[in-house]
Amino acid sequence: MDSRARLSAWLLCALALPAAAGLARAQQPDDLRAARTKGSATAPVTMYIMSDFECPWCGDFARNTFPIIEREYVATGKMKIVFVNMPLSIHKNAEPAAEVAMCAARQNKFWQIHDLLFRHQSDWSDLDEPGPYFLSLGDSAGADRAQLTACLQTAATRPLVKADYDGSLRTGAHSTPSFYIEGGLMSGAEPMDVFRPILDSIIRVKTRRPAPGR
Repeated sequence: MDSRARLSAWLLCALALPAAAGLARAQQPDDLRAARTKGSATAPVTMYIMSDFECPWCGDFARNTFPIIEREYVATGKMKIVFVNMPLSIHKNAEPAAEVAMCAARQNKFWQIHDLLFRHQSDWSDLDEPGPYFLSLGDSAGADRAQLTACLQTAATRPLVKADYDGSLRTGAHSTPSFYIEGGLMSGAEPMDVFRPILDSIIRVKTRRPAPGR
């Protein structure tokens, strides 16, 4: 059995596992979950993306694989996606980037700034003071600058970022990007030809109708 088949089989077995307590506990009424979710509320499968805005592998996934997943699975109602912040300490600007993204989420601009942060990752990742650059990205995302500035200055979303990070660790994630999909944990920015059979298998199991008489 090749590595892709083993991974697919492992994830299918994981469907029997209970939901990750860490991510479940992270879902609070004020955690801006709706603003960072894409897809139909009735989608049969949910994928949590645990990501770091400064992580190059996360950037590769966001720019190349995520748009295909969005087109093939989210837009078609098969799956919804929830972004979970997991800023790693090895990336000096990852936490402030997560905070600005969550501040933008307060204005329903999360996905706009998500895309901009990853698109311009190499421009801000090494800055000693990334704040002004983040504000310029907020302008490009259509966020209100005064509100965004106030949110950042008061560190209003820092507890949410910390809760995300802690919840990610409780799922067993230790690297980014990691993906929690219906009981299974997958790590690494795999290409679409790895994701597709895994997602198709999970969706097939989740939408399978019971045999007559059962």
